[in-house]
Order: sequence, then C-alpha cells, then structure tokens
Amino acid sequence: MENKSFKIIYEGGVGEIEEKKSRFIAHVSPAKTEEEAITFIAAIKKEYWDARHNCSAFVIGENNEITRCNDDGEPAQTAGRPMLDVLLRENIHNCVVVVTRYFGGVLLGTGGLVRAYQQAVQEGLKECKILEPKDGRPCTIKTDYNGYGKIEYVLRENNLPILNTDFGADVVISSVVPVEMIENFSKVVADKTAGNAQITWDDEVKYDILNGALLIF
Repeated sequence: MENKSFKIIYEGGVGEIEEKKSRFIAHVSPAKTEEEAITFIAAIKKEYWDARHNCSAFVIGENNEITRCNDDGEPAQTAGRPMLDVLLRENIHNCVVVVTRYFGGVLLGTGGLVRAYQQAVQEGLKECKILEPKDGRPCTIKTDYNGYGKIEYVLRENNLPILNTDFGADVVISSVVPVEMIENFSKVVADKTAGNAQITWDDEVKYDILNGALLIF
C-alpha cells in the first residue's frame, strides 16, 4: 500500500467559490487540540453571524484520533462530512476548516452541495502553507578543510539541507537527515573523507525545512 505523506497546516488561508449565486468562503487553520478547533469555529461564526450556514470539520492527532464535522443546518451529509473527507483524502492533520455559505436564492441539490463544499475546502487549502514533516535526526559534521567540499557534495547530492557552516580550526556543518538515510549517510561520509569526519547526532525529531530554517514539531 502506498504511504501518503503526513501533512500539516503551517499557515492557514482563505479561499472562496461562487456556485449559482451562493458564496462559499473557506477558512482553514492549524489546530493541535479539539479546544483550538472549537475556538476557531466559534470565532468564524461570530465574524460571519449573518451567513446562512457556517459548516465545519476538523482532524486532530497524528493518527486522526479526533475527527468532527457539522452541517450547521444544511441537509445531513452534504457539508461537514464532505469537507472532512477532503482533509482525510489529502492526509492533512491538526487542521480545522469552516465554510461559510451566503445563500444566493438557488437550491443546489444534494450533489451540488457536496461538490460546492468540497471545492471550497480545496480552494482554502490552496491558500495555505502546507508542510510535510518527516522523522529525522539533526546532526553536526566536523571535518578538516580538505573534507569540507566532499561533505558538502554528499549533502547536496542527497538533497539534505546545509543549515549552518562554521569555519574555524575545523569546519562544522549542521544538517538534518531522515531516519531511513542515517546508516547509509554515515557510511558515505566516512568513505568520502577516509574516516576524517566526526558526526554528532541529536535526538530524533519530526521536522521540515522552510526557507532554509529547520522547523521541529
């Protein structure tokens, strides 16, 4: 079975569609707890108090331990559940979405509602900054100046980030390596430098890289 990447919302966003004169406004936000999700939903409902519906869905936990959805007056299973299905299908975790509907006077029917609410969520996700945290170990690699270019080559060849480089009596390079690459990476570094490099590993973390910076979750 194919393993889907684990995705989280780093920065939320707002997307909007119009369907037969009805406006569907999707607000997406990160939420690490059910309380955060409920607070966000309440805030959107307060802001859009004059809307016909504020439907919601959220997924909390690394293994989807908590999932909730609410049709907020729309026909059962036409809003909240389809919205939740988008989050689950995209494998997005720790996320809450509220779709506000301003009724345009034209009934959409069951199928039309499902499509509209799902499309609104997808538009909202497009406006978000979504990360895919991985399991890895930060490390520092200490070597002499002869080994520096070789280690830099190994890092770039394997698409591993160079987070920092200190030039002193020796060169110390900071990086982070996915857990499945650690054994091979250590061997390659040793081979390329004839054993003249020392790797110091930190504890395993769930991480991603954003604009060259290490983010730990």
